[in-house]
Amino acid sequence: QVQLVESGGGLVQAEGSLRLSCAASGDTLSAYTMAWFRQAPGKEREFVAAISRSDSSTYYVDSVKGRFTISRDNAQNTVYLQMNRLKIEDTAEYYCAAAPSTYPIAVYSTHKRFEYWGQGTQVTVSS
Repeated sequence: QVQLVESGGGLVQAEGSLRLSCAASGDTLSAYTMAWFRQAPGKEREFVAAISRSDSSTYYVDSVKGRFTISRDNAQNTVYLQMNRLKIEDTAEYYCAAAPSTYPIAVYSTHKRFEYWGQGTQVTVSS
């Protein structure tokens, strides 16, 4: 069973950048399709980005395309989310998730596909 720990959140001004990290332990990260989700106060958890375990193909929610990049370093057992040109509406708790499966990457846009979750890291974007 894999354990996930997120880091890298914080307070940033609009148009700024942050890089989130998700460190995995207890298992090999290469065995999992990975994703980032976020949840703002009073809202449902929202898919942000996913990266496959097989060919590192990626998939993004439309609102972050061109601004966010998900990547993985299997040697370091870590997944990253590079967030550029941040907007106030990106403010949320960000969660890392892992799924021990491989399907077409677009099907991972729902939290129901994921078995393992981190505790979250807060991202706050100010004006």
